[in-house]
Amino acid sequence: MDALDHSIHLIRGHRVMLDADLAALYGVQTKVLVQAVNRNLARFPTDFMFQLTAEEWANLRSQIVTSSSGHGGRRTIAYAFTEQGVAVYGSVIAEIQSLTRDPPPRYRQSSIPKRKGRRDSSCRR
Repeated sequence: MDALDHSIHLIRGHRVMLDADLAALYGVQTKVLVQAVNRNLARFPTDFMFQLTAEEWANLRSQIVTSSSGHGGRRTIAYAFTEQGVAVYGSVIAEIQSLTRDPPPRYRQSSIPKRKGRRDSSCRR
């Protein structure tokens, strides 16, 4: 069983990944993931992503090791992403990363100086 298998949970009859696990997979902070999702909510219908209930979150926290909210840990209830939600988030993060990358360098114009004045007669067509 690999590390990814430990990130998949069965909640409400769906195999899901929690937002923190998905953020770790993509190398971003959980708050960055949640902000990206909130900016793109139309792309995440309820069968792609849902927020856990307080009871589900408490139940899940008792099964996995998480820091308590009183010690700098998570203060919000987690989001769960179905397989389709993970795929949509992948496309959202790819778009964000493509927008934040440096643009490719522009091609330099030829270093051959242009002639001023009349063209050489050998260049006429």
